Amino acid sequence: MKIRRTLIAAGAALATTLAAHAQTVLKAADVHPAGYPNVVAVESLGKKLEAATNGKYKLQMFPGGVLGAEKEMVEQTQVGAIQIARISLGVLGPVVPAVNVFNMPFVFRDEAHMRKVIDGPIGQEILDAITASPARLVALGFMDSGSRSIYTKKPVRKMEDLKGQKIRMMGNPLFVDTMNAMGGNGISMGHTEVFSALQTGVIDGAENNPPTLFTSNQYTAGIKYYTQTHHLIIPEIFVMSKVTWDKMSKDEQALVKKFAREAQLEQRALWDKSVADYSAKLKAAGIEWIEVDKKPFFEATAPVRAKYGAQYADLIQRINAVQ
Repeated sequence: MKIRRTLIAAGAALATTLAAHAQTVLKAADVHPAGYPNVVAVESLGKKLEAATNGKYKLQMFPGGVLGAEKEMVEQTQVGAIQIARISLGVLGPVVPAVNVFNMPFVFRDEAHMRKVIDGPIGQEILDAITASPARLVALGFMDSGSRSIYTKKPVRKMEDLKGQKIRMMGNPLFVDTMNAMGGNGISMGHTEVFSALQTGVIDGAENNPPTLFTSNQYTAGIKYYTQTHHLIIPEIFVMSKVTWDKMSKDEQALVKKFAREAQLEQRALWDKSVADYSAKLKAAGIEWIEVDKKPFFEATAPVRAKYGAQYADLIQRINAVQ
């Protein structure tokens, strides 16, 4: 009996060891910090996949840009060193030009319109185009990054109030041209430079969403007004390495797609809550919300859409038609 128990124990230990060796760790990366809606949603995807595959797959999250900036994250995902990455569409533009249509100013009427587009046939077409491209990435779904509005030291109640104001924009000629068309002086600058540039007067303001304005502490650098232009509404995306995807069975791939869709919806709910929470905190800190007539801003940026969106004219028409 003693020998039998020993053999049983040894067998159980061997089975445990083999199971451990059989486990595949999926490295996930994001430049956002732990606790951010995008990070939490991908972590939930990992937990569900681990449970559904009896521990075959285990997700390990690396938030806060510890595996590099988005460009480096994409490169690592392409070769399979990272398995899942949440990235902005900007880094995919050179490979899948169609994603650039979402960078156009006022291409979406509001966030509800944007969500209908990405949840519908157009959104699926772009996901499919990314997956079919030479990028070696499998597009799992979109994530919200809110709408971008202008925050300044002086009030902007109409477009003319932007004249002479230096406003930081993301490092893309399209975005700088957008600010210039709206009457301001667009300044290309890295995100990490904005706080000190506001403090020293190098810039008069910037543009972003409420969570970023608060968590970056930029609101403490002389910012007093937040003008609701909503000029850019740019979704983000999360992808899986095709190297990893191709090693999965069809059933496992189906699970990933299912949990990815659930992650997208979870991130959306968390995002809405974070926008509400941080907006309330900014208002409590004394930041004045300014509602404006968006029509003059929309009309002023028509040349920008004409310049950068000519090749997407048909797609822009389809986006406009989504109700």
